[in-house]
Amino acid sequence: MINKVHIYLLSPLHTGGTTQEGNLVGIARESHTELPYIPSSTIRGKLRAMMKSKEEKFQLFGPDLDGRNTLEQGNIWIGDGSILFLPVPSLSHGVVWVSCPLLLQRWARLENKSTTTIPPEYSSTITGAKIYLKDAIIPSNELKKWENFQAFLPKDPADNDSLKNLLILPDKHCQTLFQMSLWRQVKIKLDENKSVDGGFRYEEAIPSDTLMYFTWGVTSASNANDSQTIFQELLNTNNIFQIGGQESLGRGFVQQISNN
Repeated sequence: MINKVHIYLLSPLHTGGTTQEGNLVGIARESHTELPYIPSSTIRGKLRAMMKSKEEKFQLFGPDLDGRNTLEQGNIWIGDGSILFLPVPSLSHGVVWVSCPLLLQRWARLENKSTTTIPPEYSSTITGAKIYLKDAIIPSNELKKWENFQAFLPKDPADNDSLKNLLILPDKHCQTLFQMSLWRQVKIKLDENKSVDGGFRYEEAIPSDTLMYFTWGVTSASNANDSQTIFQELLNTNNIFQIGGQESLGRGFVQQISNN
């Protein structure tokens, strides 16, 4: 069984990329889409560190790799964190949460529901008005009313009240807009005279108010029900936690919304 947990970003999240180009410190990206994501190891490491019982930690995640223990699989697997809706600044509507058929199809496959209808491009909860985005204007006559948008949001209505301005763009336009809408911070180094020492760099992050999700399940038949109960309790008792890098700067605070 595949379980799914939505996570709503309360602050920008920096996941750490594998490369650095020029003065840009990038974030982790999918190799085939170049879209930002959260590596499963990042989520797993944080949840593992939150476990208080050594016995339950060993049961769920296996032993510590400290040189004395051999690699042994725990009873829980955790998948990567994927974007579902990313907030984009809008001159006409403040913020518009954007997604695309690629991301919605990926999400729907994990629902095991053949009846989940993927909306066509330019479907939106906004009707009767133009949508002004970064370097783009969506005419009102191109917008299609999105009837079943609630099916793609967390089940608890209290957790998705802010996600009202939704828009589905073509995959290629969505990828370009996501790249333009990433959170970036300029970092400089000052000397003892408060003058710039050397150059500067930009650090990327997934912006706050992004809606993402990750999957998890049980890997072993032994104590499967027990392991699932323990892990679900871990999620239930940690509604807000911090993942990714730059913790000292307040990055990576997320609110988790478990659907199971």
